[in-house]
Amino acid sequence: MASSRKNRELHIDQEALSALSLLKAGMLLPVTRLMNAAQCANVLETGLFEDSIFPFPLILSPSGKTNEAILTSAHKDEILDLICDGFIVGELCVDEIFSINPTQRLQQIYGTHDLSHPGVNATYKRLGNYAVCGEYTVQTDSIKALQASIQKAKEGIDAEHTTAIFMAANPLHRAHERLIRQSLERSDLIVIFLLKPYDNNNGLEYALRYETVNYFINNYLPQGRVIIVPLESSYLFAGSNEILLDAIVALNYGCDRLMIGQNHAGIGMYYDKNTNKSIVDRLESLKIEISIASEYVYCNLCKTLVSVQTCPHGHHHHISYNSESILELMKEGLLPPAVLVRKEISSLVVSSLFPNRFKNLSKLYYNIMPINGLLEEHSEKDFYTELMNLYQTTSLT
Repeated sequence: MASSRKNRELHIDQEALSALSLLKAGMLLPVTRLMNAAQCANVLETGLFEDSIFPFPLILSPSGKTNEAILTSAHKDEILDLICDGFIVGELCVDEIFSINPTQRLQQIYGTHDLSHPGVNATYKRLGNYAVCGEYTVQTDSIKALQASIQKAKEGIDAEHTTAIFMAANPLHRAHERLIRQSLERSDLIVIFLLKPYDNNNGLEYALRYETVNYFINNYLPQGRVIIVPLESSYLFAGSNEILLDAIVALNYGCDRLMIGQNHAGIGMYYDKNTNKSIVDRLESLKIEISIASEYVYCNLCKTLVSVQTCPHGHHHHISYNSESILELMKEGLLPPAVLVRKEISSLVVSSLFPNRFKNLSKLYYNIMPINGLLEEHSEKDFYTELMNLYQTTSLT
């Protein structure tokens, strides 16, 4: 609803609203509310919240001079309207307001405060100098509906084990497919948390990525065993702590396993108490089983997709599944080789990126494609799919 201006206002963005909604819906347990100053200090010192692992303090610290003026003058038990994009999205009853150091906050989240990092820079711009905690209300119906859909899927197949996979699928490629299939071999149900970032300037639109993943699920996987859940990828899921938050969210959504790729940015080793450790060691206290998938490549000698652990040939024979490079081809209007991306997926993406590309698609289609003699309507997606079939003809190559 629009702001009634009855209470004083605290302005937040969609990213903050997403984090508040996850927290309120119980998806960030053991944390159930915004942390106060003492709790923040304890989490930073111990890495724990109420004896359970949590990577950094969970606070609300919106930027802007107006917000700072409100927070520095607000009193305990004052009700503040939470405003997002000009609308009231909830209320917060002030319990405590305390100052924070934005630079230190960046270090806590990302493991660095280097502003040349795009994510760090974006978060820095939305961080204020004061944090507020207290009971609040926001809408959580959409999150609860997703949680119910997972429970329904589990009950539908009497699933004993449910595995979570977090992916952007930007774009969906063959290595993603292998990861999903590998997970499906040892789990009853797969929940794909499809990331929905707020800054998507360089990527495919969420709706298109959802369509490609959904197409793969519906056409090439057993029915009822894989579902897609949108996850608004806020600043929480960033930096060195991403896997920790992934595990916490997956667990609270009802998953008992988490599959991550071997080349995931957050798996790197670190040195602690004279011992080499990885982020996975910190997850031992969570009641979720972590599996690390092999890194997959296409080997031009094996002539197939292989694990780097099992292929006997050197890396100079390997083609990596680099999402950025594959996407760059698509943005130039080129269809990636089918060994990298399934032709039906490439056709979906390129036809969406270049709508109405051809002056006379029907004429072009019938001039160069084999047809059954009947006049049929064909979409640009059909054209690209058939074009890939011609590319794969081998007798003249």
